[in-house]
Amino acid sequence: MISALMVILVIISSILGATGMLFFKLGSKKISFKIMDWITNWRVILGLVLYATATITLVSALKIGDLSIVYPMYAFSYLWVAILSQTLLKEKVSLLNWVGVFLIIGGIALTTIR
Repeated sequence: MISALMVILVIISSILGATGMLFFKLGSKKISFKIMDWITNWRVILGLVLYATATITLVSALKIGDLSIVYPMYAFSYLWVAILSQTLLKEKVSLLNWVGVFLIIGGIALTTIR
């Protein structure tokens, strides 16, 4: 079953997860194999908090909707990661990468058809 609340929760979850990944990337620049580097790295900690919040939000969406619909919709995180990478990290996202992202979005649309 697809409900507006489920869709909103999944989109929020995918945005939180993608933002968490962005902070993991930012925090990775100051990571070594020393435990204190991990404990004191606020970017990695924020990434973990965002990922945990994304998980809670995703589980809430799963309570409402079917796994076979909710989880593929979480793949919107690929779109958010591409946008965040290009705009905030100034990474080059090639045309082929964008084609791949939009093929994933097309796959999401196909999985929601009943």
